[in-house]
Amino acid sequence: MKGTLKQAPDDVRNTLPNANEVTMTLAVTTAPAERPSWLAALAGYRRFAAPLALVAAWQIASSLGFIPGRSVPSPAQILVTFWGLIRSGELFEHLLISLGRVAAGLAIGVTLGTVLALIAGLSKQGEDAVDATLQMVRTLPHLALVPLFILWFGIGETPKVALVALGTLFPIYLNLFSGIRGVDTKVVEAVGTLGLTRLELIRHVILPGALPSFLVGLRYSLGVGWLSLVVGEQINATSGIGYLAMSARDFLRTDIIFVALIVYAMLGLAADQIVRSVERAVLVWRPSFVKE
Repeated sequence: MKGTLKQAPDDVRNTLPNANEVTMTLAVTTAPAERPSWLAALAGYRRFAAPLALVAAWQIASSLGFIPGRSVPSPAQILVTFWGLIRSGELFEHLLISLGRVAAGLAIGVTLGTVLALIAGLSKQGEDAVDATLQMVRTLPHLALVPLFILWFGIGETPKVALVALGTLFPIYLNLFSGIRGVDTKVVEAVGTLGLTRLELIRHVILPGALPSFLVGLRYSLGVGWLSLVVGEQINATSGIGYLAMSARDFLRTDIIFVALIVYAMLGLAADQIVRSVERAVLVWRPSFVKE
C-alpha cells in the first residue's frame, strides 16, 4: 500500500491542490466583500435621500398641475428665485445680519444657561436659589413676551437678540443640569478615593460625564434660536431673513417666502451637523450601540 501511494502517477499528483492554494482559496471565500468606493461615498449622504425624494414628488405634482403655482411655487421656480437673490447679493446681505443676531443671542443664552446649570447642579443650595425661578420663567411662552420686550428694549437690535438669548437659555440649563445630576455616583465615589479635590473632581469627572447632555441641549438650543429669530425679525426690522420673508408677503411673492424658509432649514441643518461633528470628536471615549 505504501509503495502504491509513493509511486502515484505525476499527472494525478499535479491535480491535487497544495497547502498554499487551499489557504488562499479559504481566505478569498471567507473574507468579507469590500464595498466599492463610490458606494461607500454615497452611504454618507443617505440622510438626504428622503428630502430629495419629497422635492422630486413636489416638482412632479407642480408640473402636472396638482399644486397651484400661485400659492405653492414649484421647486424649479424657487431655485430660479434663489439664484436671483444670490446674484443680486440681497440674500447674503440679509443672511449675514441674521447670523450676527442669532450668534449674539446664542452666546448670551448658552453662557447664562451653563452658569446657572453649574450653580444648580453642583450644590443643593444653588438648586434652591435658581431652579424654582427658572422653572416658572420657562413655562412662559417666550415668543409672547415680544410686546414686553419692545417696551423694555425698544424696537432696535436688543429685543431681537434678547428673544434669541431667552429661547436658547432653557435647553442648555435643563440638559446640563440633568447631565450633572445623572453622573454615576459610584464613579464619583471611586475617583474620590484617589484624593482629588472637589474642583478636580468637577473638572475631570462630573463635567466630562455631563458633556453629552450639554451637546444635546446645544443642538436643541440652535433650533430654538432660529425659531426665536424668525419672530424677532418681525419687530420693526429692516434687514434679515425674517424681514425678507415679511416684505415678500406684502407683494404676494410666495417664492421668496419659500426661499427664506429653505435658508432657515439649511442653517438649522448646518448648525446641527457642526454640533454632531463636535460630538463625534470630543466623545470618542463613549461607546455607542449605533455603528457607523
